[in-house]
Amino acid sequence: MNTCFKCRKIVGGYGIGNALLTEERINFLSMIDTEKGIIEDPHHQLSGSSVKGAVLVFPGAIGSSVGAYAIYSLKVNGVAPAAIISTNKADITTASGCAISNIPLVDTLDNGSSFSMRSGMEVKVDADSKTVCVTNRTF
Repeated sequence: MNTCFKCRKIVGGYGIGNALLTEERINFLSMIDTEKGIIEDPHHQLSGSSVKGAVLVFPGAIGSSVGAYAIYSLKVNGVAPAAIISTNKADITTASGCAISNIPLVDTLDNGSSFSMRSGMEVKVDADSKTVCVTNRTF
């Protein structure tokens, strides 16, 4: 069974993957190995996790605007997220990185969405239709 939420489209497209959730911001330039897609910061909640093919659900990016090029490097290296959901209003670093990388990006999900989504659940992001659907099972 799917639970779907309305969202705001920032960068169009469609992505499907297992949710990778964090309540912590990510510095794409200094926290992620852009060749492997692994979050390397030992102090981050997702330390050791891979963003490759995941639907990254996070509050936003921190750090300089060069983080947008780190997102692009993830895409070029084939280890980028399938889509990104910002739990806050999307920041310029994430938005520009997704735009140059053709990674779907949405924000402003309906209330209750955070209670329905857990890491490992299958998530479908259809930014063009402004919907995020969560499959109520984990993988």
